[in-house]
Amino acid sequence: MDGTLAGRFLRGLDRSQDRPALRADGVTLTYRELHERALLLAGSLLAGLPEARPAVGVLAGKHPTAYVALLAGLYSGVTVVPLQPAFPAARTRQMIDAAGVGALLAADDTLDALAALRETGVQLPTLFPPGGQPMPVIAVDPDSALKTPMPTRPTDRAYVLFTSGSTGRPKGVPVTHANTTHYFHLLDERYDFGPDDVFSQTFDLNFDCGMFDLFCAWGAGAALVVPPQRAYLRMPEFMAEQGLTVWFSTPSAITLIRRMGGLAPGALPSLRWSFFAGEALSCQDAEDWAAAAPDSVIENLYGPTELTVTVAAHRWQPVRHLNDMVPIGAVHEGHEVLLLDDSGAPGATDEGELCIAGPQLTPGYLDPADDAGRFLAHDGHRFYRTGDRVRRADDGSWLYLGRTDAQVQVHGVRMELAEVDAAVRTCAGVRDAVTVAVPVDGTVELAVFHTGEPVPPVGLARHLRQLLPAAVVPRAYHHLDAFPLNSNRKTDRRQLTEQAAAAMARAGTAAPAGRGTTDERQNGAQ
Repeated sequence: MDGTLAGRFLRGLDRSQDRPALRADGVTLTYRELHERALLLAGSLLAGLPEARPAVGVLAGKHPTAYVALLAGLYSGVTVVPLQPAFPAARTRQMIDAAGVGALLAADDTLDALAALRETGVQLPTLFPPGGQPMPVIAVDPDSALKTPMPTRPTDRAYVLFTSGSTGRPKGVPVTHANTTHYFHLLDERYDFGPDDVFSQTFDLNFDCGMFDLFCAWGAGAALVVPPQRAYLRMPEFMAEQGLTVWFSTPSAITLIRRMGGLAPGALPSLRWSFFAGEALSCQDAEDWAAAAPDSVIENLYGPTELTVTVAAHRWQPVRHLNDMVPIGAVHEGHEVLLLDDSGAPGATDEGELCIAGPQLTPGYLDPADDAGRFLAHDGHRFYRTGDRVRRADDGSWLYLGRTDAQVQVHGVRMELAEVDAAVRTCAGVRDAVTVAVPVDGTVELAVFHTGEPVPPVGLARHLRQLLPAAVVPRAYHHLDAFPLNSNRKTDRRQLTEQAAAAMARAGTAAPAGRGTTDERQNGAQ
């Protein structure tokens, strides 16, 4: 069978036809059921598309039909653009326009999101099985159901994901079938997943780590389980009930489960594998997880979207490392590593900005203008500049030192601080804005300093929720007459960061991601 994402599902189908492929929201779908539904939607979609098939936006959250829709998009052989229905409609519209999306394939619970997109001017042919959508209709047609997934070429785009852009608009990252084939081939060699495994599915489907969840599980004929939010209140019981053997999340989940009392020694005995990515993993978090899951191997995974999900891995051992952070490990086989010195020039040997070239590297951003400064030609290779500073460890693996630019990971979402600044400046009364990142309780929270009129925090927060993903809406807002300057007459970001950290410490424990924050609640935000 082929190594594409659709081919991986077919491999799982061959192993586990009548076994569960998905358990979500009280619904169980077998491999056969998921396959047949995806073939029906894929054929119906293609019947409603023009001959020059455009990219298809898949509007999918965590409803069971979201997974059918995503698989159907892949079965259709077109470029799939996963879209998060919870995102602000204006941001989703930007993605639709940037990717050249010509049609939508929507999960059953996305009617409100479709209506919001319609209000922004989106008017695309849409396959929405329940019907009643405010868009031109692509009908579900049983006579058009595919017999098998459509063939693709290695150079074809499998999907497009979006990362934060400093200009205030998201940057589209195309990932080819060749990229994903190499990636999952390496994972197949590294891990022993099989039909008896049960995987968690914690990541949104527009987050590249979600691809690991789906296609490691489905490639092995294993079951995929979507934990509802309430499961985090009693994660040990949920894992036991579901028989979870493979866990993957951001490290922030460790903090949440610990807070809920779920990390007692031996509390997670069913786990064989535990993976963390999207944020730096502390040694203390790894130790606490290992105590709760004594039979699990723990790995810290690393990789930007531009390098296809993850491109490095470190298998944790109970030893302390630099800054008490778990290393990001060794870069995947077949890739080249280049370090840049503080001037941005090649030549650093043991510490510098990490650049990676190889078969997982994207061909480039959707907008070629975004390539400037992110890709580097050197010694016959094309490298991606990750913006991450690393140091070579004694064993040759890499230790993460931090960002070289103003890009941060907030609750697993990668965001340019400049994009948040740009969004704040669109709020009436704001003249200028500076956003800083503050470490809080094992994760990162954002705080905004702004000049101009003293806009109430509740108004700023409400405005930003219309422009930014919920996870990165800043927690705190501070009005200043002017920004402090350092000796170079530049905005003193260090002073602002220290001020924000002190204010957060006084305010108390961080609010859960996506909820009203401490400072917002004090000012009456709902």
